[in-house]
Amino acid sequence: MSSRKNGPIYTGVTSQLLHRVYQHRNGLTEGFTRRYNCRRLVWFELHELIAAAIQREKRLKKYPRQWKVNLIETENPDWEDLWDRIARA
Repeated sequence: MSSRKNGPIYTGVTSQLLHRVYQHRNGLTEGFTRRYNCRRLVWFELHELIAAAIQREKRLKKYPRQWKVNLIETENPDWEDLWDRIARA
């Protein structure tokens, strides 16, 4: 989640992507995303097992910011909001 291109980046894990993104987009949860207005889903990964997703999240949080920016821009160079893509699926 982010507020804009090259803005703050929130990394999280959930078993209910649509529900969690909805919460962040509408400011329904306390914390980082609300404080920094991170309302745009700019990147996501799907995993078969929640344990694998949690392990990946922990690794991502340790990576330098530029690595995360590069990861986002590989799939989404304009940091477009991907909400419509997942909401329609």
